[in-house]
Amino acid sequence: MTIARFPGIVIDCPDAVALAKFYGEILGWKPSVESDWVEIRPEDGSDCISFQQVADYRAPDWPGQTSPQQMHLDLMVPDLDEGEAEVLALGASKAEFQPGTTFRVYLDPAGHPFCLCLS
Repeated sequence: MTIARFPGIVIDCPDAVALAKFYGEILGWKPSVESDWVEIRPEDGSDCISFQQVADYRAPDWPGQTSPQQMHLDLMVPDLDEGEAEVLALGASKAEFQPGTTFRVYLDPAGHPFCLCLS
């Protein structure tokens, strides 16, 4: 029995529009802005990532736990080097600690960790 349908995920951040544009560029999804709440979706509307503007936002301390990451996105790419060049150009930074070889960890402009993984 299915109790619910997973419509998406909500990410807290200091600037909802800026972070939605960052992930929208990576995924090729267009942002829809409503005050301090922004959503990005593919053209078919099947998935959703929402961004909620939060006062006094504190970025996660990855890989530390002073301010835990709480969640992260895994984004699939065919080539890690090409994917890295793209996300860095959009404003991501590469995390100093890299725990694997088939994926790489980055920090989005608000400090959330996310991974590029080989598809």
